[in-house]
Parts: sequence; C-alpha cells; structure tokens
Amino acid sequence: MTAEILLVDDDLAHRTMLRLHLAEAGYLVTEAEDGDIALALLADRSFSLVLLDMRMQRVDGLEALAAMTKSHPQLPVIMVTAFSSVETAVEAMRQGAFDYLTKPVDIDQLLLVVERALRNRQLLAPTGGESTSVPVAIEGFFGRSRQMAELIRTLGLVAPTDATVLIQGESGTGKELIADAVHRNSRRCDAPLIKLNCAALHENLLESELFGHEKGAFTGAASQRQGRFELADGGTLFLDEIGDMSLTTQAKILRVLQQGEFERLGGISTLKVDVRVIAATHRDLRRMVDDGSFRQDLYFRLAVVPLELPPLRERPDDIPGLVELFTQRYAERNRKQIDAVSREALAKLQGWHWPGNIRELENCIERAVILCTGERIEFQDLPSALREIDAVPAPQPSPGTSLKDMERQLILQTLEQTGGNRTHAAEQLGITRQTLLNKLREYGLAVTRD
Repeated sequence: MTAEILLVDDDLAHRTMLRLHLAEAGYLVTEAEDGDIALALLADRSFSLVLLDMRMQRVDGLEALAAMTKSHPQLPVIMVTAFSSVETAVEAMRQGAFDYLTKPVDIDQLLLVVERALRNRQLLAPTGGESTSVPVAIEGFFGRSRQMAELIRTLGLVAPTDATVLIQGESGTGKELIADAVHRNSRRCDAPLIKLNCAALHENLLESELFGHEKGAFTGAASQRQGRFELADGGTLFLDEIGDMSLTTQAKILRVLQQGEFERLGGISTLKVDVRVIAATHRDLRRMVDDGSFRQDLYFRLAVVPLELPPLRERPDDIPGLVELFTQRYAERNRKQIDAVSREALAKLQGWHWPGNIRELENCIERAVILCTGERIEFQDLPSALREIDAVPAPQPSPGTSLKDMERQLILQTLEQTGGNRTHAAEQLGITRQTLLNKLREYGLAVTRD
C-alpha cells in the first residue's frame, strides 16, 4: 500500500513545495495548516508518517508532538525546524520524534529520512497482537538475570531496523558482542560490519580512519585511502569508545548521520553512504553533554535506541552460567577433560566484585583451566585475590555510596597493599594493567610506582 503522509506546516508556500516533491516520489499527502487540525485528522484517520513543522500559530510542533506520541506511539514523526532552533529539535527527538530536518529542507535528505522512518515502522509493526521481538543470537554472551532478559528482548526489536544504537556500560561488559549481535540479526547481515576504536587514535589519524584521505592530503599520504564509512557502505559501522572523540570530529560524524555524506581529507568530492551506526562508550555521555565535552545534538542522534549493559556485580545470578560457558570453551581449546567447578570455587567466583566485568571473569576461568590438574576447577586454581576474599574483605559502603565510589575505594585499597605498584594491583584485582590505568585516569588517581 502507498504510504500516506500528514504534512503539517502553516507556511503555505513551504507546504506546497514539500507536497509536490513527496507526491512526485509516490506518496499520498494530506495537508494541515496547524497542529490542532493535524490532531483532529489523526483522530479520524490513519497515517503512515507525520512531517511536522516546529513553529505554528495555534498549536506548535512540540505540543502537537506530545499529543501524537501519547495517542499514536508507533507513528513516526519527523520535525522540520529553522536552523536556529536545532536545540528545540533535539528536545523533540528526546520526546519521541523519529528525526528532524532543518530549513531550507534538502529534498534528497527528506526522502531518505522518510524512507528510513517508514521502513522502521514496518519492521516494528505488531503482527497478530504479539510482541515483535525476535530471537537474537549473541555469540559468547550469556544471561538469565532480569536485566539481561530485558536487554535481549529489546535487541530483538531493534536489530531488524536501521535505528542508530548507543551501547553504554563499563569496560568488559560485552559492548562489542552486542554490536555483533545487532548487525548479525539485521537486514544488513550480509554486508560488512566495520569496527573502529575511537580512543586508540589521535584526532587527525581518527578522521583519516573514519573518512579516508586523498593522495598528498598530509605528510605520508602516498595514495588515496578509503575510510571506515566508505568500507561500511551498505552495512554497519561500530564506533567503540565514542566518548573519547573530539568536538571537531563529533561535528563531522553528526553530518554523516544527518545527511549520509562527507569528504575525504584533502578531497573536494562529496561522497554518499548508506551506513547504520552503532556506538559504544563506558563514559557518561549525559554528563559530558552537560559539561560541554560532547555535543547534545550528536548524543540524541546516537541514542535513538540506548542500551545499558549492567556490570557483572549487579547480576550475580548470571555468573554460574558464564563460568560453565567459559570452562567448556577453554577446556576444549586446551584439550582438557574439565566439566565442573567445585562448590567452594563457585562461591568465591560469585563473591567477587568483578571490576573488569565479563572480560575479567573470562580471563580468570581461562587461567583456572590451564592450572587445573583434575577434572574440575578447584579453589586453589583461582587467582590469589579471589582466594583471599574472606581475609581481605571489600570495603563496606555507607548508605548512599555509589558503585563508582566503591570501585574507587577498592582500587585505592589495593594500590595501598601493593605499595602503589600498578602491575601488581591489576593482578590482584584480576584485570589488565591497561584497564587499571584507564580507571586511574577516570577517577583522577595519580600513582608513581610501576
């Protein structure tokens, strides 16, 4: 069936221009000159999509949007705003708008956003009154806790769409595995999944990696090179640790998300790409938006579907299953007949706070499998830090203490025990030295000895 669009704009000339282009693209268009008329039309008829101007005389865009999202939560609404009102449009996205366009509207961009919105609506449309969540395979991931069950259900909803996904969680919680699952269960699964760690490169190198460069663009650019966006065309681009990206690069990423276009470094030709972006970070992007180190408009572009990965310490019920999974994996790799973990060893594993999360647990079980001399992992096969849980208890929090403050306190306590030796402290905490250094920077802790 032909999609019918409700076009709401009190500027007759602008409304007519948009209607002609949409009709030429094959859409049916119904016009409304103000928000109150649009709401009345929605009460009587069904529409596939709403194109809603921000500023109108009687009922403005935000007020109309609030009413539409309440009465028609599955109906995609695209906001149209003047460039000077972008902050208001970002607020509209936070309130449920699918996307926004700035005036003067680029018709190619308009048709692209409309097509994407309609495709997402079709993929998310309920069938037979049942949930639209589909089974999602997450290789190397396990979870029976309530938090993980809800996360997997959400993945089943979002994976088949083209929605941008923002994965947030501490280091080691499995953000890359989630990105793999989203791509593998999407309609882009046969196209490439390209990955880039934004924290691993200097700003200039990062831009070259993202957008590519022309020959001679800078010293050492001996030939033309494609960037990650070009390589991911038709597929998915996973941007890990996007919170470490500079404001300059953030602005360029925003342009690609908005318009699907960019130029290589040193180039003048504008390139068009069709890329789904999945971003991940261990940082608090909302706090970064508040302090000005992360763009608000980019945050809302990325967080169309925000996914929060809980730390392992908040879901101890998942530990036995993860232990079984990793034991089988590393027993096979090391050609060992190990099929169990002793009750005492499992109790110690469940009693640990796992600052390095799933990655730390996996490393712990791999080590235990290698050291194990019997057919099951025993207490003595575990790292010394876990064996000494009772002898060196974790700091007891006072009411109101945050999890980050607890982690900071434990790091300080462990550093004190090791005389400030970061390598030994990382071993006792069961994490890598680099993870410890990252946490020291995050908490502003200075240690001199290695």
